[in-house]
Amino acid sequence: MSDAATNVGAIAGTAKVSAIAGTAKVSVVMPAYNAAATLRASMDSVFAQTHADVELLLIDDRSKDATWEIVQEVAAREPRLVPIRMPQNGGVADARNAGLEAATGSHIAFLDSDDRWLPEKLALQLAHLRAIGGAISYTAYRRFGEDGRTLSLVRPPAEVGYADMLKSNRIGNLTGLYDRALGEARFQRIGHEDYVFWLQMVRRAGIARRVPTDAPLAEYLVRSGSLSADKRRAARWQWNIYRNVEGLGRVRAAWYFAHYAAIAVAKRR
Repeated sequence: MSDAATNVGAIAGTAKVSAIAGTAKVSVVMPAYNAAATLRASMDSVFAQTHADVELLLIDDRSKDATWEIVQEVAAREPRLVPIRMPQNGGVADARNAGLEAATGSHIAFLDSDDRWLPEKLALQLAHLRAIGGAISYTAYRRFGEDGRTLSLVRPPAEVGYADMLKSNRIGNLTGLYDRALGEARFQRIGHEDYVFWLQMVRRAGIARRVPTDAPLAEYLVRSGSLSADKRRAARWQWNIYRNVEGLGRVRAAWYFAHYAAIAVAKRR
């Protein structure tokens, strides 16, 4: 049994986890573009969840490889897979928004087509939300390279509010889960679109909390040459969010940017 699984009892009790599993349907939004090499493993990690009441909305953003053929093949034998094909390539924000519009679950979670979940992830999150009466949950996760090697373990704070999120994005998109009672939301076509989305959701909820285990419940693939590896571009995106998305004044934006930069440096140590 994994370290994560042993924490079920500490969170809400094994019986309670089972009860929650019967009351919440989770819509999992997964955009995919030219993802044939990694897609099966990502989908399998959703269908292997111990919380079985899920629908996987797989949005193919007009891939040029075998992505769509793989999706159709899996959909023929897996009724929980909802295949969606974009009319044209529009980028990850448009693809996720198409998934959100088609979702029918009471809760929403996100997973990209090259990342994976551990089997207990959704069950632990739903149990924790029920136990605390919360609306947003996130988890620790593992960053791994294309060779499978662990690069780092990310263990975010136990809880974050809006001001905390302005200092740094503490919610890995592949770990976030929220109750749709918070209202509908959409991704913007902007750098750090994940971050902007979770800023909006945390502001609505007031607070978000991590599942109380340090064990990673998700696995994030770090590709060489990825956009997220461009630190200068990321800094420009962050400043734009402060000034033009969140509408912060120059002084307040600079104060939060200083925290953002300090945390970013600490992460690389």
